[in-house]
Amino acid sequence: MKYFIIDGNNLIGKIPSIKNLQRNNRQASREKLAFLLGRYFSTGRNMVSLHFDGHVNDEIKVMGIKIKYSGSKTADDKIKNEIERSKNPKNIIVVTSDNNVAQFARVCSCEVIKSENFSKQLFTHRHSDDEQSRIEEIDNSEEFKKLFGAK
Repeated sequence: MKYFIIDGNNLIGKIPSIKNLQRNNRQASREKLAFLLGRYFSTGRNMVSLHFDGHVNDEIKVMGIKIKYSGSKTADDKIKNEIERSKNPKNIIVVTSDNNVAQFARVCSCEVIKSENFSKQLFTHRHSDDEQSRIEEIDNSEEFKKLFGAK
């Protein structure tokens, strides 16, 4: 099982629609990201912690994702601390484009995915799931079978 540690504010900055939302409503942008990640990780095969700077405004609850706030520290410090406390950092995937955090994670034997690359995966994954469900619908369609002589 892989453990994803996600730099939330950093990832928000790489998703234009959420980045624009953050300018006007920080809480809404955090919620949107959390729910997007909830859908992405809905299989439950991975553990996920999502880190934000600052304090909790309204608690966000998303199944399968631990949302952590840095309080008076920085999210970067909290992420590094979580990596240090890990029993097996080789199972950790850190999602960030912050060079300092990425370098620290690599030194600790974690895998690093840049936020801009991960944001693309978020939307590609969702699209492929939609596409796959449509293909399955067509494959099971009696009308499709009649049209193409499939039995």
